[in-house]
Amino acid sequence: MSTGVLTLPPDVQERLEQLGLAFQAEFLGRSHARHPENLEVLSELATVLTRLGRFEEGLAADQRLAVLAPEDPTVHYNLACSLALLGRLERALDALERALALGYRDLAHLLDDPDLASLKEAPRFRALTQRLREK
Repeated sequence: MSTGVLTLPPDVQERLEQLGLAFQAEFLGRSHARHPENLEVLSELATVLTRLGRFEEGLAADQRLAVLAPEDPTVHYNLACSLALLGRLERALDALERALALGYRDLAHLLDDPDLASLKEAPRFRALTQRLREK
């Protein structure tokens, strides 16, 4: 008996996901061009570009967000992620420190976030997470 659910091979599922993300990036990019003041669109665009592996473009979007929303801790956290993915570790740690100073408090997410994996052995990262534990 069929459940009506189509099961696709993993490689086909991955390709469909990538096509969907590419469509979203195109749509969000056009929307952002028409409405550059819309921070939600820019934030989503940064996320989609990063998921597509377009790290430089994602970083550019995150940097723009940091200019437009300089007091938003999540914006600076995401900027830290983009910088870490590109191996810009000191700048990533600077952005992460700024996020914490602005009130970012999700220690569990920070510790589990694969985007920050390149920072985890840095003494400065351990000091930042220790300070967050103590709050």
